[in-house]
Amino acid sequence: MQSNRLQLNPGKTELLWCTTSRRQNRLPTATLTVGSTTVSPVSSVRDLGIYVDSDLVMRTHVCQTVSRCFAALRQLRSIRHLVSATVFQSLVTALVLSRLDYGNGTLVGLPSNLIRRLQSVQNAAARLIFRLRRSDHITDALICLHWLRVPERIVFKVAVQTYRALHDDAPQYLRQFTSVADIPTRQRLRSSTSDDLCVPAVRLPTVGRRAFSVAGARVWNALPVDVTSAPSLFTFRKRLKLHLFSLSYPGQVC
Repeated sequence: MQSNRLQLNPGKTELLWCTTSRRQNRLPTATLTVGSTTVSPVSSVRDLGIYVDSDLVMRTHVCQTVSRCFAALRQLRSIRHLVSATVFQSLVTALVLSRLDYGNGTLVGLPSNLIRRLQSVQNAAARLIFRLRRSDHITDALICLHWLRVPERIVFKVAVQTYRALHDDAPQYLRQFTSVADIPTRQRLRSSTSDDLCVPAVRLPTVGRRAFSVAGARVWNALPVDVTSAPSLFTFRKRLKLHLFSLSYPGQVC
């Protein structure tokens, strides 16, 4: 910080120890002294609008996102009769879906109970647009809106970032992938002619599989060849949306 002429802000400095859920009771509780400032450990921190828990489950981020999205939906409900259907849908997309999608690449590999909470926001937004009751089926409304479900939206974000990393359109620290064709021991195998990426081995399955180098490679290898061979980012996003839409709603056309 001194070399970059930066000064520590005591009011915004937090200390977070990270470990798995089973080892939370072993985390240190002692304070850390930085200069003349004493920093105490916390259970979660906020960085660029994303809440990170000490067990990396992102539970706080999901709870905060769900709470803010439902608050926005309640405000939008009060003005629904004042604007047209097209304008109202645009407002829901801008104020709710954008917040739901912000930073969702960090949510890959989350437990299904947290994913369901995020999906409830999307379902509520679709019901609000079409004036549906809570007992009405939601799939047809999501198809009509051309919305991917939350799990597919997360996969979409990770896949796009992986494509950018592979084509040198991402920061250097994200370019951590190794093609199977570049591994000398696999050059004689049939897999050497594919676009598959090498999936690194992890020591902690619950946390390690959520690393971008691992999750990105897994998502990429699960995509069909016509998607991964897209010549441009625009074409890749279009083909990826069609592929994920078919997975979300089998038999439907985007």
